[in-house]
Amino acid sequence: MEGVSCKHGKTKQGFVTVTIERDDCIVIFKQVPADICKNCGEYYLSELVTETVLTKAEDAVKKGVEV
Repeated sequence: MEGVSCKHGKTKQGFVTVTIERDDCIVIFKQVPADICKNCGEYYLSELVTETVLTKAEDAVKKGVEV
């Protein structure tokens, strides 16, 4: 896949850190599988990974999890 932002780099599979802010909460996920542009570093999550991350973030916010 070609990088969407820079239009120059090809993507490779790897892992990223995803930060989600919701209301007054910040939820951080480490080692999330993603396609990462070799040129600019922009990353792309699959539909399944995105759904999983958002569901887990919503659960954490509802439970009032703090780290």
